[in-house]
Amino acid sequence: MRTTFSLALTSCLSLAQASTLRPRSFDYGSEKLRGVNLGGWLLLEPWITPSIFENAGAAAVDEWTFSEILGKQEAKSRLSAHWSSFITATDFQQIKAAGLNHVRIPIGHWAIVPDDSEPYVQGQLEYLDKAVSWARDAGLKVMVDLHGAPGSQNGFDNSGRRGSIDWSRYQPNINRTLDAISLLTTRYAGDADVVTAIQPLNEPMTVLGDAGVDLQALQQFYYDSYGRVREVNQDATLTLHDGFQDIAFWNGFMSTGFSKIMMDNHHYEIFLNDLIAKNTNEHIQSVCQFAWEKLASMDKWTIVGEWTGAMTDCTKYLNGRGIGARYDGTYPGSSYIGSCAGFSQGEVTALPADTQADIRRFIEAQLDSYETGSGWIFWTWTTEGSPEWDMKRLLAADVFPNPVTSRKYPGQCG
Repeated sequence: MRTTFSLALTSCLSLAQASTLRPRSFDYGSEKLRGVNLGGWLLLEPWITPSIFENAGAAAVDEWTFSEILGKQEAKSRLSAHWSSFITATDFQQIKAAGLNHVRIPIGHWAIVPDDSEPYVQGQLEYLDKAVSWARDAGLKVMVDLHGAPGSQNGFDNSGRRGSIDWSRYQPNINRTLDAISLLTTRYAGDADVVTAIQPLNEPMTVLGDAGVDLQALQQFYYDSYGRVREVNQDATLTLHDGFQDIAFWNGFMSTGFSKIMMDNHHYEIFLNDLIAKNTNEHIQSVCQFAWEKLASMDKWTIVGEWTGAMTDCTKYLNGRGIGARYDGTYPGSSYIGSCAGFSQGEVTALPADTQADIRRFIEAQLDSYETGSGWIFWTWTTEGSPEWDMKRLLAADVFPNPVTSRKYPGQCG
C-alpha cells in the first residue's frame, strides 16, 4: 500500500511538474502575434515553386491539374520529394531566431478528407505532424489554415483548383469542409500547447455577387466551425478571414457569447491598378492609415494574416500561370508603370540598393502598423526566388529586420 501510494504520489507530482513546465497557449489578447506563412509547402502555388509546375507541362496551373496530368503515382513521388525538402526543422529554428513566435501552415481539404474521384494525392498530414513537433522544439506556435476547400472558395490556384467558385453552391462542399475542421481539431487536440489557432477557411471570395461565395452561407459556416472546434478543444482560437469585406463589417459578429475569436485580414497593396501605381511613400501612408482607421476600431482580436514586402506584382506566375503583371502592363486591363526586370525571379541582393532600402522601409511600416492590432503573419517564408516575398532571403539580405522588432526607419506611422 505504501509503495503504491508513493508511486501514485510521485506520478501526480510528475504530472503537475510537467504541466508547469509545458508551454502555455498563446494569449492573443496581450501578446503580439509575429509570424510567417509556410506557403507553397503542403499546398502548391505556381509562383512559389514555378519549377514544379513547369516540369509537369504547360497545362499545370494548380495542384488539381498538376496531379491530373502526372497521375497519382508520379504526382505523389514528386510531391513527396518536395514535402521532405522545401521546409525542414532547420527552418523552424531560423524562424524562431529571427524573433517570430508563430507559423501559419496552409493545407488543402484533399489532405484531410480525400475523395477518390479527385486527382489529388495525400501524404501531407505526415508532414504537418512533423511541423507541430518541429514548432514545439523551436518554441513556436502553429496556426493550421484550411487553405483550399471543396469546389474552391475563391477560384484562385491557392485553393487547389483555379476557375469557378463553387464552394457555397453545394451544401456537400460545406459539410465536407466542416468534417475537415473536425478531423484537424481532433488530430491536434493533444497539442494545444503548440497548435493554438485553427483557420477554417482561407480567403472566401464574398464580393463577386452570384459568382462568388454567399456571405450568409459563410457566416453560418463560421458558426458551425466554432461548434465543431469547441466539441473537441476549448482552448483553440478560431481565426476567421474577412471574406474580402471591409474588416469593420465583422464588428458585432460572434462578439458576444463566443470565446477566442480572431479576425484575419490580408493586406496587399498590389492587386488593383490604383494600388500598384503608388510610390513607396504612398504605400507607407496607406498601411499606416489602415491601422488608424481599421485595426484600431475592431471589437475582437484582429491580425493581418498575409502581407508582403512587394510593391509590384511582377513575381513570375503571381497572378496565375500564363497571366501577366499589372506593373508592366501585361495583365489584362492594366497599363505600364515600370519594368519587371529583377522582380520576376532572382535574389534580393541583386536588387538596386535604393530598392532594397524602399522595401525595408515598407516592411517596417507594416510591422508597426499591424501591431496596432493583434499582430501579423508575413507571406511567405521561402520561395524559389521571389525577392519581394521571400522572408528567408529578405532576412539574409538585411532587408527584413532581424530581429523583427529592430528598426532602421522608426516612427513612420507617427
